[in-house]
Amino acid sequence: MIRAAQQKDAAIVAKMWRDLLNVPNTTDEIAARTMQRMDEDDRYGTYVAVEDGRVVGFITFVEVISFDDPDGYIKLNGIAVLPEYRHRGIAHQLMERAEEEARRRGASSVGCATSFGREGSQALLKELGYEKSAFWFHKVF
Repeated sequence: MIRAAQQKDAAIVAKMWRDLLNVPNTTDEIAARTMQRMDEDDRYGTYVAVEDGRVVGFITFVEVISFDDPDGYIKLNGIAVLPEYRHRGIAHQLMERAEEEARRRGASSVGCATSFGREGSQALLKELGYEKSAFWFHKVF
């Protein structure tokens, strides 16, 4: 089942950010505060996959507009599925939910960046029809 994330999901989402997306500074408190801010801003969406009453995956995104894409697009900020639940179609369901939301909002596309070493994510994106089109550069202050 895919449902909207709730504040009670913050700790497991934070753990997946730390353990699966290799972002060690994502504390439970940071996740709870971020989810609260996202809840207050309708440009954002965060959904979780639940199996047997357990959150086993998530996807989070933001609607972005730009001069070259005035209808907007959905930028995926993160997607992860617990290893023991992979290869069951959960990531596909999460991606479908983001794509449904993009269509509902009238966005022209969905895009994301992924790390060089995340071959599984890259394979999923290619399988779902996504094309590699750019590199992502990042500067931390």
